[in-house]
Amino acid sequence: MKYTLAFDVYGTLINTSGVFNTLEEMIGEKAKIFMDSWRNKQLEYSFRRGLMNQFVDFSICTQNALDYCCQAFAVDLSSRQKETLLHEYTILPTFPDVKTGLQNLKEAGHSLYAFSNGSKNTISTLLINAEIRDLFNGIVSVEDVKVFKPSPLVYEHFNTETNSTPSNSWLISSNPFDVIGAISYGMRSAWVQRTPDSLFDPWGIEPSLTIKKITDLKDQLEKIE
Repeated sequence: MKYTLAFDVYGTLINTSGVFNTLEEMIGEKAKIFMDSWRNKQLEYSFRRGLMNQFVDFSICTQNALDYCCQAFAVDLSSRQKETLLHEYTILPTFPDVKTGLQNLKEAGHSLYAFSNGSKNTISTLLINAEIRDLFNGIVSVEDVKVFKPSPLVYEHFNTETNSTPSNSWLISSNPFDVIGAISYGMRSAWVQRTPDSLFDPWGIEPSLTIKKITDLKDQLEKIE
């Protein structure tokens, strides 16, 4: 069966750790904990804004999270340094398995869409820079419904935008909250366990598939009736 595949972008296709080297140059040994906290706060702020019905562009969550981490870790970054880090978030690299994995899925006849909390313009820039934009049928952003994942409204919006249904679409994500959100809505979802120590939230809702790399997905989908 051919499926409509919704690929989460940040952390799934695009490696958000791409800012590490620049951070290390700026702040030294605090770089790793700063980077991890920045990512966690970015997501936390999107969740909170969703609950408050106070939608903003995802880049604002990223900027607010950066400002928070500067305060939390007593790091005095200049405006120019912050601009450099925020710019790097728009040109982050893919994981090594992504391009080949997407090519294999496209050649197998599946429809591929980038599906993100980020704006269409931001995601388009990321995918073009990573030289994978032409592998996607399109980009679906939560900006159209003005609420962030994992609201069921965003997964419904994906189905509407791509003329698909929960039964013939899959979400592919490394973020457990996203996988749980999609499954709770009614889609199937593959969790990309990017590192061995990544944990899936123990909510009693399991991924439809667990894969280590995007290149594993084509064969796994072929085993499903």
